Parts: sequence; C-alpha cells; structure tokens
Amino acid sequence: RDAGKEVIYTGLRQTPEMIVESALDEYVDVIGHSNLSGAHMALAPRITELMAQHEMSDVPIFIGGIIPNDDVLALLELGITGVFGPGTSTEQIIAAIRGAVLDGSAAI
Repeated sequence: RDAGKEVIYTGLRQTPEMIVESALDEYVDVIGHSNLSGAHMALAPRITELMAQHEMSDVPIFIGGIIPNDDVLALLELGITGVFGPGTSTEQIIAAIRGAVLDGSAAI
C-alpha cells in the first residue's frame, strides 16, 4: 500500500492451497507470503508446486519473516523470487517487487 498499489490480505494461517487459490481468484501480479512460524521450508515447496500446476510461472513470489540465512538459497532454488528478513526496509521490498513485475528482475 505504501507504494500506491492494491494489497489483498488473506489473513493468518493460510494453507498453500488457500494462498494459490486466492492468487488465482484475484489475478494477482505478485504473491507476498509472511512467515514468522518457521514453516517456510514446508510451505514454500507446496506453494511453488501448486503455482506450477496452475501455470503461474509469471507470478513472482516473495517470502518475508524469520528466515535463517541457510534457508535463503534453498528458497530461491525452489523458485521464490525474493526473501526478506527482519529489518528489511519497505523501500527495499517495493523496489524488489517493482523490479520483478516491471522488468522481470528482482532485487533480493
């Protein structure tokens, strides 16, 4: 919202199926997933799998939250576009999303 874009908030404790279904229903340009529970390595593979099944390879997905450095590379290899940890500024997130949507590159 700080960048003047519409944000659809789906609430807490969404399953990968619910996340992808919402993204499909709303024709989103980007998926942003906040994860503070430490379940990112369980949820991200399923989200990317469902996105592939629904031919959503053109939709970048960003994950933020408590993500150990050791998991960042694994998430990127799964197809996650960007990973944001604590302290990431709103400006950095906006720049990464704009980069991914406008020219296909993402600042991680």
